[in-house]
Amino acid sequence: MRHWMIAVGLLSAAPGPVLAHPHVFIDAAVEVIFDAEGRAEALRLSWTYDDLFSLLIVEDRGLDPDYDGILTPDAVAALSGFDMQWDADFPGDTYALLSGAELALSRPQDWTASYAEGKITSTHLRRFTTPVAMTADNPLVVQVYDPGFYTAYMLVGQTVLTGRDDCTAQVFVPDRSAADEQLLAALAEMSADTDIEIAYPAIGAAYAEEVRITCAAP
Repeated sequence: MRHWMIAVGLLSAAPGPVLAHPHVFIDAAVEVIFDAEGRAEALRLSWTYDDLFSLLIVEDRGLDPDYDGILTPDAVAALSGFDMQWDADFPGDTYALLSGAELALSRPQDWTASYAEGKITSTHLRRFTTPVAMTADNPLVVQVYDPGFYTAYMLVGQTVLTGRDDCTAQVFVPDRSAADEQLLAALAEMSADTDIEIAYPAIGAAYAEEVRITCAAP
């Protein structure tokens, strides 16, 4: 988990029911970048934060001193990388799989940030350790989720496929009712004196949206 997100997010966490998780909401978009041999070599991830979290970041950094909701170019530039200071063990809330096996991704690179209509959008690049070849029968699967479900991700827009024109991308969403049942079951197993906010069940995968990329056989 990103400590910066917990620290800022807790400022907005008001007392309420346990199911008040998640606290941060992100609209995510995925770009798959292919190399000259038609293999996926990198992912570019775009995260657009919800209004409240964006406001907290802007206020915490003093980027809008006159509170008019408009940031100067210098203030926008100061946002770049604000969410890229990851703990060493943080997987980046992005998981790539082929044939059910998780693929290794680099740490974030080439990050950007922008601000529009009261929301912060950041992007970053993550490279595959080994370029990935996929087919119609063996798609590349990209999932976006926070295991602890502190943050909720929703895939939005069209997945961009850069470097090939014979691939398709399809988004799949989970059965949210089934995910809710898993969450309730996990919470029911916790003792009454458990600090739920600290020991929240690792249920994020049950709510994970994913995009499946298939390509023509080489």
